[in-house]
Amino acid sequence: MLLSAVAYSSPSLSIQAIDLAAQYNVPCVDLCTLSSLKQKDIDNYLSEQLEMAHPVVLFLEETGLSLRIIQLVKGAIFADFYGPSVSYRRTKGGGRRQMLAKAVGLKKGACPTVIDCTAGLGRDAFVLASLGCRVVMLERVTVIHALLNDGLLQARIQSCSELNEILDRMELISSDAHNYLKLPELTTDVVYLDPMFPEKNKGALVKKEMQIFHNLIGMDDDSDALLNLALSIAGQRVVVKRPRIAPYLSNSKPSYTLEGKSNRFDIYLV
Repeated sequence: MLLSAVAYSSPSLSIQAIDLAAQYNVPCVDLCTLSSLKQKDIDNYLSEQLEMAHPVVLFLEETGLSLRIIQLVKGAIFADFYGPSVSYRRTKGGGRRQMLAKAVGLKKGACPTVIDCTAGLGRDAFVLASLGCRVVMLERVTVIHALLNDGLLQARIQSCSELNEILDRMELISSDAHNYLKLPELTTDVVYLDPMFPEKNKGALVKKEMQIFHNLIGMDDDSDALLNLALSIAGQRVVVKRPRIAPYLSNSKPSYTLEGKSNRFDIYLV
């Protein structure tokens, strides 16, 4: 399912929206006069204008950029690096006691550098950066890269010195990990992989972002090959995040595993 359009809700955003639409070669839809309508009415309008039942739309608003599949998934997704839930996890999420921190080898006096090959919405990358790691986020899906880039920009606007220090440790690159990891003289302590995994049934898709990701992106069918490439690059370890009952990536047994209620981390020491 490809991007259908870019829509904007304020006249001041028209130039930015037109540029964004040109970048993706999709129509640009003016929603300024519809801002007072209910979301259902806006959805119907977009569906009629684009002549599609479930168009995939990038929404540009004063609060930032978001993504929606109209009349198929309720709500929108966006990259958030400063909202209440993110701030709560940063301040009260357990610090280095978190499984993610333990998985990448974070401990007193050790802040490994990390390449996050499957950045998604950047949540895990932000946690690692907030704990002191320098993180390179790779995202090959251009629409998701746009959300990440806007999320970083919106976070900068908050003008919080502590937050800016964390953002300074995050670098976003638009690239396929298979190509990036082959760059000459590339080094990192940890390579982090969180590939999309096919769910067994629709009922398991409880999060709206997962529904959108599955519809827009599909599965990471090349993740097995990515593991072998990551092992050739990592200086210390490769960490793979998986659903708790999922098979090992590339049928390769890890050095050890950290297991939670729904997810686990497979750690491959190198």
